[in-house]
Amino acid sequence: MHLKRWITAFVAIPFLVLLIGIGGPLMFSMFIGAVCLIALWEFFHILLGKTNPLNPFCFKLLAFIIAPAIIWAAYMNSFKIILGLIALNLIVSALISLPKFKSDASVSEIVLKQLLGVVYIPVFLSYLIFIRNGDDGVSWIFFLLIVVFLGDTGAFYTGSYFGRHKLCPAVSPNKTVEGAVGGLAVNVCAGALFKIFFLPLLQWNLSILFFLCIGVAGQVGDLFESKLKRVANIKDSGVFLPGHGGFLDRIDALLFAAPVAYFFIEHIL
Repeated sequence: MHLKRWITAFVAIPFLVLLIGIGGPLMFSMFIGAVCLIALWEFFHILLGKTNPLNPFCFKLLAFIIAPAIIWAAYMNSFKIILGLIALNLIVSALISLPKFKSDASVSEIVLKQLLGVVYIPVFLSYLIFIRNGDDGVSWIFFLLIVVFLGDTGAFYTGSYFGRHKLCPAVSPNKTVEGAVGGLAVNVCAGALFKIFFLPLLQWNLSILFFLCIGVAGQVGDLFESKLKRVANIKDSGVFLPGHGGFLDRIDALLFAAPVAYFFIEHIL
């Protein structure tokens, strides 16, 4: 499994570097849109699988229409359009659910899960596009990916070799306190190195807080997705990335870290 993780990483990293560094905002947004649709499909596989007694096809179809529209709105730098699309999604979902409620009251739960998927994946991913479109966007995207992914790797190996105390066993039995601390340490170290070489003007006190908040948000995102899989009794969200699972398994930490990073970049740093 370790070998598969590293092979997948070494194949994906050059592609990401070229895409972010050379691709431009449009190509980056298109890539995020593709990742969004795959992750959304995996999300529905987890929460609206075959065991669901009510066919959720219409709700899924609506989400697959709204999701790329949200990504497009982010490319256009329009929070207002994103808010309108979220509202439209809920209104249409509610409309679809009304005639189904008489035969199966669980349709209300499907509406909530669909709305969660629309906010959780396309809306949270849209923050990456907002960051990319901002000042020094390329540098900030590289920074965020390095800090989050290295922190995730640090937590994985620290927990594997030194983990003794369970972090949240009801959600993820393999996560440990030692792994969480190791991941945060790697978050800070990776962020500090990136700051020294590429963002030297940032203040150290705010920078350390920034790195820690990204790390904590990423770990919460990881645990949140683990909770979803635990409820569905699924180990991985998919099989697209050998050694990592699915796309949602790979970006779960990034989904929660991206809004936090955007807030710091735009309003604090």
